[in-house]
Amino acid sequence: MDLYCLLGNPVEHSKSPWIHARFAELTGASLRYDKRLIPLDGFAQGVQAFIDEGGRGCNVTVPFKFEAAALATQLSARAALAGAANVLSFRAGAILADNTDGAGLVNDIQNNAALALSGRHLLLLGAGGASAGVLGPLIEARPASITIANRTLSNACVLVARHAAFALRHQTELLASDLAGLTGSFDVVINGTASSLGGADAPVPASTLKPGALAYDMMYGPAAQRFLAWARAHGAVARDGLGMLVEQAAESFLIWRGVRPPSQQVLTELIEAAL
Repeated sequence: MDLYCLLGNPVEHSKSPWIHARFAELTGASLRYDKRLIPLDGFAQGVQAFIDEGGRGCNVTVPFKFEAAALATQLSARAALAGAANVLSFRAGAILADNTDGAGLVNDIQNNAALALSGRHLLLLGAGGASAGVLGPLIEARPASITIANRTLSNACVLVARHAAFALRHQTELLASDLAGLTGSFDVVINGTASSLGGADAPVPASTLKPGALAYDMMYGPAAQRFLAWARAHGAVARDGLGMLVEQAAESFLIWRGVRPPSQQVLTELIEAAL
């Protein structure tokens, strides 16, 4: 039985094992998918231990996505653009890195939530590994603009600089701001910060939300509820990252197994089961 897992800190909340087990059932694959809590200073050791046990691949969650890209011997185009990875594959001594977060987010917004991103004005909160991973695919959806807002402006500027040529080719204006100096209102506000994990308030004022805006938290379940409640209280359409989780998992499964599982069916089952 092929072995896969999720590496991160924290991981106890993750639904990834259930999702991949269901993908395996629906596609006839023989695999086991676990989750492993990795010490904050022990990512490389955790990966090597998993390889030594015969692991075929792993997903990577906070806070290790930059480390995952740095550890790899080969990067996909989207992982190289992001400088971050959430998928590792192990083959003949090589560590192959990819990033499926952005594809998962865009698929969930455009397909599951039925909101086309083309021509819209987006606000992406945070400049860490989560935001880095989704920025390229968001640009490919051709919104009119994407503003990256981060507590430390210089980190937002790094992301803008890395993606500037890519954004120019897709005719998307790319801007950086610190959270304190953020102005304007947006069609879509995406929370890629770790604020939800700590139960903090939304990191931006309600004025950032256009009437009827989509407010999307990449976290899901209890961690996202405070941001979602804030969004609903100010007239926004609130959505958590459960669909993103399932869609990025489907992309990961495709990379590992060569088969695309029925992600929309699994998302529906997950919601109905209230797991």
